[in-house]
Amino acid sequence: MPLLRLTALAFLTLSTLQLEPARSQPPKREPPPTRRFDAPGAPPFVRLDAKPGLNPPLDVDGNFLIGPEYAPAPENSEVDGVPRGKIQQFSIDSRDTKLFNPGIARKEFGRVDPDNPKTLIVDTHEIDYVRQITVYIPAQYEPGTKAPFMVIHDGPKEKPSMEIPRILDNLIAQKRIPAIIAIQIANGGGDAQGHERGKEYDTMSGLYAEYIETEVLPRVEKHCEVKLTSDPDGRAAMGSSSGGSAALAMAWYRTDLYHRVLTTSGTFVNQQWPFNPETPGGAWDFHETIIPNSPKKPLRIFLAVGDRDNFNPNVMRDNMHDWVEANHRMAKVLKAKGYEYQYLFCQNSGHGVRNAKAQFLPHAIEWVWKGYGPKN
Repeated sequence: MPLLRLTALAFLTLSTLQLEPARSQPPKREPPPTRRFDAPGAPPFVRLDAKPGLNPPLDVDGNFLIGPEYAPAPENSEVDGVPRGKIQQFSIDSRDTKLFNPGIARKEFGRVDPDNPKTLIVDTHEIDYVRQITVYIPAQYEPGTKAPFMVIHDGPKEKPSMEIPRILDNLIAQKRIPAIIAIQIANGGGDAQGHERGKEYDTMSGLYAEYIETEVLPRVEKHCEVKLTSDPDGRAAMGSSSGGSAALAMAWYRTDLYHRVLTTSGTFVNQQWPFNPETPGGAWDFHETIIPNSPKKPLRIFLAVGDRDNFNPNVMRDNMHDWVEANHRMAKVLKAKGYEYQYLFCQNSGHGVRNAKAQFLPHAIEWVWKGYGPKN
């Protein structure tokens, strides 16, 4: 090819690239700062950071400091002689459901609404999706009886993880918790504003609890040949990040269905989309207005966050995107309203607090189920 033609082609290609509109992308995230436990605005903590492995007492509520070193709990390991539960999996096609059908997804990150800095403008499109359900059934389950259970968000999309089953095997065998069934529910895909996961988890309503009640639980009973209790005191919701705020939303908006909540790095920030004028701050409103201004509910709530947890990770600059501040505020309002709660501030830990969770998760599950007794 002649040199002149090559040069012209290169020019045209470069010109086309330069003229093509740049896709909207979230700004580059800076590493989250480390927040001190004694910083201004932090709640007072009972210090358990003298040595690795210390968790709070089971019979005490409040705020506790752990880390910066951690000792994995022995309940994480498989123990000879402990009865092992079984794992069953099945999938749900969104086209076979009434709620969250179809799903949504986005191609590009949203842009701040110039008329409302608390929300984003996001272009979405409809999708079909398949959601996997992973069910743990303890060896102690008696067929035909109605079992207490725990819903766990962000369940595996493929092969099951044995982390939760091992912990539950040990706790149940030691009679530290009832023989609960664990229902791990995969999300619908993507994350945050404009994606199905964000619609499911960050929406401030009882809609996702209704989806689980009408679409998931009946299928669990059918596919796994178990019965599930309808007693809200025998039902727990657990999740991390947006799964954590979803767990609280399920119990808050459908207290008739759930009384027990376990969250890690809960996304109690302004991430709801689309904008809802009834809750203009999204899950930030939990601690800003909703819990302080509402009668106390029969909820038992566990929270944990890392000292390097997320901080203002998107284009919005609304002062409602600090995960540590949000969880600190949650602890304060729960205490002020007299809730049964434990809050762990985990030093040397980031979003998801995985290193700390290896130490405290068995404790957290036991604490959340404390006081449960089946009703006749």
